[in-house]
Amino acid sequence: MSNKLKLRGHMKAFMSWPLILCALLVVLNILVYITDVKAGIVVSVGILIYIGIAVVVLRCHKPFVVNDLIAFANQYDTLEKRILEELALPYAIMDMNGRLIWSNKVFAELTGKDQFYRKNISSIFPDVTPDKLPSAGKKEISEISTQVGDRIYRLSMQRVSMGEVIANSELFEKVDKSPDLIAMYMYDDTELTEYIQKNEDNKLVVALAYLDNYEEALESVEDVRRSLLIALIDRKITKYFSNFDGLVKKLEKDKYFLIMRQSSLETLKEQRFHILDEVKTVNIGNEMAITLSIGIGLNAANYLQNYEYSRIAIEMALGRGGDQVVIKNGNNITYYGGKTQQVEKTTRVKARVKAQALKEFMSTKERVVVMGHKITDVDALGAAIGIYRAGRTLGKTVNIVVNDPTTSIRPLMAGYMNNPDYEPSMFVNSAQAKELVDNNTVVVVVVDTNKPSYTECQDLLYMTKTVVVLDHHRRGSEVIENAVLSYVEPYASSACEMVAEILQYFSDDLRIRNMEADCLYAGIMIDTNNFTTRAGVRTFEAAAFLRRSGADVTRVRKLLRDNLESYKARAEAVRTASIYRNYFAIARCPSEGVDSPTVVGAQAANELLNIAGVKASFVLTQYNDEVYISARAIDEINVQVMMEKMGGGGHMNIAGAQVKASPDEVERMLKEIIDQEYQEENVK
Repeated sequence: MSNKLKLRGHMKAFMSWPLILCALLVVLNILVYITDVKAGIVVSVGILIYIGIAVVVLRCHKPFVVNDLIAFANQYDTLEKRILEELALPYAIMDMNGRLIWSNKVFAELTGKDQFYRKNISSIFPDVTPDKLPSAGKKEISEISTQVGDRIYRLSMQRVSMGEVIANSELFEKVDKSPDLIAMYMYDDTELTEYIQKNEDNKLVVALAYLDNYEEALESVEDVRRSLLIALIDRKITKYFSNFDGLVKKLEKDKYFLIMRQSSLETLKEQRFHILDEVKTVNIGNEMAITLSIGIGLNAANYLQNYEYSRIAIEMALGRGGDQVVIKNGNNITYYGGKTQQVEKTTRVKARVKAQALKEFMSTKERVVVMGHKITDVDALGAAIGIYRAGRTLGKTVNIVVNDPTTSIRPLMAGYMNNPDYEPSMFVNSAQAKELVDNNTVVVVVVDTNKPSYTECQDLLYMTKTVVVLDHHRRGSEVIENAVLSYVEPYASSACEMVAEILQYFSDDLRIRNMEADCLYAGIMIDTNNFTTRAGVRTFEAAAFLRRSGADVTRVRKLLRDNLESYKARAEAVRTASIYRNYFAIARCPSEGVDSPTVVGAQAANELLNIAGVKASFVLTQYNDEVYISARAIDEINVQVMMEKMGGGGHMNIAGAQVKASPDEVERMLKEIIDQEYQEENVK
């Protein structure tokens, strides 16, 4: 066998060196002949003897050299296999489907399986699913983390092509597609993971804590007890965060600056920040419980950015009504608490200031464009009508954007159309509005929403620098950021209530017509469910102002009457409602043959709250390839938090969402959220 093998490369040159040296001796022999013939003969004889001996030695020893090389190769191959088998790093080979072929001793000892265990790798590591394996035709390394006992391992899997091995083998015929295998290494990342976790836990988190109703609570306490009330609150807040290695620094009489570790924050999350409830228990005779709002920022590029995150978070917490914690982690925002209704503020100073600011902005522009949310309802239309009257008082051209009037607002709009007292272009669609808007001549006023994606025409927000937002819904993570004036008050019952207050301070020359007062009054009636929900002192004051301005309850009632199809659809939704977890009513509103099914769904949700034992109602309405959810609650359940998890929002007791999915899928998602937020033992 060795005689048939031929050497090549450096080994062949090395074995041929004695013969190559003969050429040098021949040249030397010629030089000797030139000098002396007899000496040349003697050298020639010596060279012939040398060549003969070299040829004999080369031919005789070559087989032995080749055999030794073969023996070395065999020993090296065995050594290589032994090193791989006894490698301290767990190693295994699988086919492309994840079926184990072979593993070394360390892998077998670690997993408790034989070296020739033939089942799928997922039977050992459930985390290694087929989609996690390296795909054929790609050479990237696939890595996943898994836990074995108390150790954490990083599984590194790489595709290995067997094409060259098959091509050089005499056992296999040539194939068009080369077979592949997967080589898997296991790296112990336990210590690295622990150090990474410790580093994450020790990161500093910045927070701001504000007392929501500090002034109002102090007014309800005797003068001699006020300092004691403040001291008790300070002590409770300081002690609470000190127990979690937190540092509390009082900035102002009702504001605190907090620093804590991220690990402490995780503990507070698990406890769901019960400091919110503890602060409300402080009572030394104060009629009003004090509530706390906290804004937390983390995982920013630096501490200054963390502080900026916390400032944004606390603004969101206050804008959502207070009594809650808002955590801003990069672009992710999480909410905790917010289950207490915000106390209505008795002062109208803010409304007066906002009215004057709105007047100044309108005075500098030639045109005002007003728009509400998609599928404009009575509240949005009424608020827009109020802004229309404010703009007309200043002599400005005002247009209201309404794309698809629903049956609920058509009777209200009919009074303005073909009316000589109002311009034919009073109502425009999105396309017409875009032609009217530019930076120099337009104020865009958004009413009854603060989310850009919910507006009738989102493009208008970016076509002018003068954007005003008037809304009564709690703020979410999506807000209109380029607004020059933002008046968002979650305590207000409706946008019409806010606009009615603004109109009182807007101008002495402002006179609201009867028809306009009817629209504003109707908006308040709809959003308060005939003054039974979220109706405060200022709500009735706004209604009284509208009544003095000419609003007529009988006319409003006639305008808000339903047609027979809508009434039947609402009744069907109530009839088919089911009760989930004893307290949650879930129903589906039919949309066929109904002009405004989403409005009917909201009405059905209000009706379901009249059923004894129901604490929250949810009505699902399929419309325009989406499922609209109308959520209502009385006082104990926070439906806003639940709707935010489905991409919506609203108030604590009135909220909604729009989901692109089937009604069955939406109902399943809703039940999962109910299970997460309000477990059976927590709702009593």
